Amino acid sequence: MTRAPAQTCDAASDGAGEAEAAAAASPPPVSPAARRRAERRTERITAGAAELEQRLADLLRGGLISAAQSGPALWEETAARMVDAQAPGLAGRVRDLGALASAGAGGDAPVRLLEECALLHLLARAWLRRDRLPEPLAATVRSRVGLTASPEGPAIRDDWLVLAQYDTSDGRLTTRRIWLHGTASGHTALLLSYGAAGRAPDLTLPAGLAVDAELTPYPGAGQPRMALTERFGVPVPTTVRPPGTTTSGALARYGAALRDDPWRESVPVTLDRVEPVPDGDGWQLADVDEDHALPVGAAARSRPGLWRLVALSGGAPVRVFGECGPRGFTPLAAWPQGPGEAVSLC
Repeated sequence: MTRAPAQTCDAASDGAGEAEAAAAASPPPVSPAARRRAERRTERITAGAAELEQRLADLLRGGLISAAQSGPALWEETAARMVDAQAPGLAGRVRDLGALASAGAGGDAPVRLLEECALLHLLARAWLRRDRLPEPLAATVRSRVGLTASPEGPAIRDDWLVLAQYDTSDGRLTTRRIWLHGTASGHTALLLSYGAAGRAPDLTLPAGLAVDAELTPYPGAGQPRMALTERFGVPVPTTVRPPGTTTSGALARYGAALRDDPWRESVPVTLDRVEPVPDGDGWQLADVDEDHALPVGAAARSRPGLWRLVALSGGAPVRVFGECGPRGFTPLAAWPQGPGEAVSLC
């Protein structure tokens, strides 16, 4: 539910309130110096994207095998050039390419290398032609190349279920991801918070709680990220669950998300009535209502959360929340068939 505006006492105060609200909603004026800095950064990113396009063309002209054999120096130098261009998003994707190329040519590595090259090419071309894109997609491109943005309204007040919380670290920065589901709005939201190396992020919301809060979305087509604007009371335990979908519905949801953001690696999905079953050396989540299953991602197979999920199921269907992408499904929380609170799998 969206918080209602405060009621005013008379027409004069109502007009003043509207003026104040409009002023508060308007972005602060940008100084000429800040505008020039933004323009210079835009020029640097554009030059970096054009250079990256040329490097990708040279890479494919020489063949992916030779690129994989060139070692990490090629990729680190290209990533450094993107850092110089003030495009950390492009630099990060180049480093991911280098890690993939260094992993060797076995398995599906050549196919994945080609896929990632294509996505990097698409991002560079999208930046160079961003003036031709619809604004929501242009905002996504700006975010993907590394430009920061502020959350934009309208804010959404709701009773938010905390679905999952987990941390990742690159050695320098710890990123905490918190997934929420609005019981009235139906929105699934992602909160991000950060902590320097050795220090945990400040925001903590364990799975299984509910919080009455107001969230404000960030710009971008189909982006789930929101900012926690205000909390009304303390989080409380809850047995309420998010609605679930089938495994085929999860795949359809990911496909639809790619139309808005081709660089999405996964989408948040709650699967209803699935069972974890062995699948050779791995595991899959089998849909009891469909002749279909989703593989559990390789990273999740080595975590203790998978065994908590197997124990929770005990051969019966469960409801599972996680992230669904082309490499499989990563379970993050689950609920038993009967009554019960969420069990964290992170």
